[in-house]
Amino acid sequence: MAIWTPDIGGRDGPIYLQIVDAMAEDIASGRLPAGTRLPPHRELAHLLNVSVNTTSRAYAEAVKRALLRGEVGRGTYVRSTGPSLDDEKPQSLHRRESGPVDLSRNLPLAGFSEPHIRRVLGDIFEGNGLPALLDYQNDGALDRHREAGKVWLTGCGVDADVDEIVPTMGGQHGIMCALMALLKPGDLLLTEALTYMPVHAVAQRLGLHTAAVALDDDGVDPDAFEAICRTSKPTAFYLTPTLQAPTTVTLSDARRKRLADIAMRHRVLLIEDDVFGPLKSAKPPPLAEAAADITVYVTSLSKAVAPGLRVGFVKAPRRFAPALHHAVNLSIWMTPPMTLEVSSRLIQDGTATRLAAQQRRMAERRQGMARSALGTATFKADPQGYHVWLLLPEGWRSDAFTAQCARLGAQVSEGRSFAVQAGEAPEAIRLCISHEASEDRVRRGLDIVADVLRLAPSASPLTI
Repeated sequence: MAIWTPDIGGRDGPIYLQIVDAMAEDIASGRLPAGTRLPPHRELAHLLNVSVNTTSRAYAEAVKRALLRGEVGRGTYVRSTGPSLDDEKPQSLHRRESGPVDLSRNLPLAGFSEPHIRRVLGDIFEGNGLPALLDYQNDGALDRHREAGKVWLTGCGVDADVDEIVPTMGGQHGIMCALMALLKPGDLLLTEALTYMPVHAVAQRLGLHTAAVALDDDGVDPDAFEAICRTSKPTAFYLTPTLQAPTTVTLSDARRKRLADIAMRHRVLLIEDDVFGPLKSAKPPPLAEAAADITVYVTSLSKAVAPGLRVGFVKAPRRFAPALHHAVNLSIWMTPPMTLEVSSRLIQDGTATRLAAQQRRMAERRQGMARSALGTATFKADPQGYHVWLLLPEGWRSDAFTAQCARLGAQVSEGRSFAVQAGEAPEAIRLCISHEASEDRVRRGLDIVADVLRLAPSASPLTI
């Protein structure tokens, strides 16, 4: 193949970015296929009559954008994407009974809740409260739903007064409302270096700046958090202390208290995402207990009870409640009364807690399957979590590993999907074991992953 030379004629901006933009276009068009080795920095600089520093900056930016990957001693290559179920248009959430096994979606099983929701809906239809649930409602009508939220929050380890609780349309909506209500354009939002990336998409839409806090084997690094607080004056820090996605880590009590202390000293608002909290039977107290005056706590029923209910609860210091209510009004006007009513009845009669326990037992059983399939591989997992964080053997690239799994019939998530800086993503894969309804299919998907692990990286036709 001829040496790739980017066409940077007619482009604006710094030359190194012109090179990156041309590269992105050529990758998208197929002119630069996955696995293509790019010319060395010096050679490309000579071809374009620019400095080596310019081409080095271009390659570094392309790595950050996950267009390229550099391999010590081998050169710089176009990233391999390979076949992927993510290419489906539109993207499907269907739980398949045949075809590729989906280990990429961190969703609970829906089937546990069906008979209970059917019963509650029957009670609602037979009673006399249905007309009110089909009409617009103001905040005053939500009092009994907030009472149910208080019960749910108590089960999560959070003590809350009713007027501190804001019902939302799931956890993601709760996070978005917190960002809308409490931050303004130009504010700095911190997240974990590996995190729930839709938060960054929302932050960008709201005009927020973002930065990553480094992780170590035990979760968020408090020293890294304090260093950013001293130099950058962040407004808020979004984090998931329990069953963190993707790393599976649950922060220790000591680390939570240290993070809370740092946040209080530097006046940083904590946004605590605890949607997985109801799955963990024994966990340290939430940050919302250690730093109640500066913590917005977000949880939901979607991960632990029924994904389709889309009901969450935000507990925040009382002074923030009006702004959060206003954010709900701006985004959806009101949390749907019908789903709130169903959720509230499931909470109040104890069914929601029992359903969470069923999901927990399912997770424990499937985590056992994962341990058996992965054997001596290096991975992190929690017995009650929905996912596994698989660290790849030396020589494997996560994009090539993901593509090889897809070729053999299993969809997994590459580590860079969660990385604030894609170029700094670890060579790791997230495996979700809860989305597939059939445990036989889960086992088959895990066996495929184990088979790929046994391959030498050079044996994969998708590894260049």
